[in-house]
This record gives sequence, C-alpha cells and structure tokens, in this order.
Amino acid sequence: MSSDHERREILIAAIADLLDGIRHVAVGASSPIPAAGAMLLRARNEHDGKPPVRISILGSQAHNFFTNGGIELFDCAAQGRVDAFFLGGGQIDGQGNINLVGTGDYPKTDVRWPGSFGSAYLYHLVPRVILFREEHSRRVFVPKVDFVSARAITPEVPRRGGPYALLTNMALFDFDREAGGFALRSVHPPFTPADIRENTGFDYAEPDVVRATPRPDAATLALLRGRVFDELAETYPAFARIMKQAA
Repeated sequence: MSSDHERREILIAAIADLLDGIRHVAVGASSPIPAAGAMLLRARNEHDGKPPVRISILGSQAHNFFTNGGIELFDCAAQGRVDAFFLGGGQIDGQGNINLVGTGDYPKTDVRWPGSFGSAYLYHLVPRVILFREEHSRRVFVPKVDFVSARAITPEVPRRGGPYALLTNMALFDFDREAGGFALRSVHPPFTPADIRENTGFDYAEPDVVRATPRPDAATLALLRGRVFDELAETYPAFARIMKQAA
C-alpha cells in the first residue's frame, strides 16, 4: 500500500475517533474521507454494541434521510439535531476563521472559490465542527484569511457551535476556545513537529512532547477495508475502488 493510502486510512480512523459520542453527523458534498470516517464510527459502534449513530451524507441515496438536501440540513442544525459537521476552506487562519470566497481584496479577488454557502450558519450552530483540509501548506493555513466566510469565535454572540478540531494530511490540532487558537495534538507518520511548523502559516500551541497519530488497528482496518468502503462506493465509487485496490 502506498504512503498516501496509508495516510488516508489514518485520517479516516482519526475522524471516527473525533466523532465518538455523537448521535448524528452530517457530511457535505465531495467529502469521501469525512464520509468514510462517519461510516467507520457507525460500523464500529454497531460492532461494539454502542448506541447507534445516524449519518447524513449529502449526495447519497442510501445513507441520507434528507430528501431536500441542504434545506433540511439547515433546519436540523437550527433545531439542535446535528451534532457534528465538517467544514474546509481555501484559507484557514490561526483563529479558526475560514475563507471560501477567494484570495486578495474582496471583491477584486485574485482567485475565486465557490463561495461561503451555509458555512457561517452551520459553524454557528453545530457543536462539533471538524475543520478538514488534506493539503497542509502555508498557502492554506495563513495568519489571517483574506475574507471571512465563517468566523470561529463571536464573543458578543452566544453560540453552541464552533471549531472542535483541525485535521490535515500531516497533523491533528485541537481548538482551544478560551485561548482562541489551535493546539497541536498529534503528527501523522512519517512527519515531525518541525515539518508541521514549517508548513503552517499561523502560530499554535505545541506540547513539549508531540505524539504520533495512531495507525488504525487490525479490527479497524477490517471494518474499513470491508464494510465501510463497500458502503462508501454508493456515493464515492472511484475513491472506494482505489482504496480497496490499494489495501
């Protein structure tokens, strides 16, 4: 198996761990790794006899109880019925703000991205928002975003939502709401804390000893390479096929 495939299995297992304890997780479009992580949590809970997990994967017919896409997702979030969601960004800064609009001085952006859509709304309402971006580079993780699509902290406005963690292809960070920034939790093999510092444009807290992100154990890999990738193929057939072939 290639290092990229191994790292993606680490990411999927890390997402399942980050979701532990939730009742309902929603996953947006074009998100095969978060979707696989949600499916892994569901399969693991069923295997271990833990409470069931409801997953809503936008774009799926088999793993989504919504019939009207984003509209029902927003209603569920407003009612407090979505425990976890995933957001990304073309830029993410050290305060957890995300930019989905573009680079440069708005409205004269140098690069234009798809747009904010409902990111600010869901960031405000969903208690456990996991920021996920595979690319870990200084062009993504910047000191300050060029445009705020969704603000992480609004001290003047009470909110139940906000960033819970940041997961990349190199590392896992926790978000410290009191400090208003990220703290490095673990580094994915074979990277080092120095690699993370070199490729991150914002400052963050770092413990004296940084642990390695654990690789999934044999039982997790069996679920992942069997049931999970089989289920994932309904929505993301190419991704599931590549991952199974590489196993």
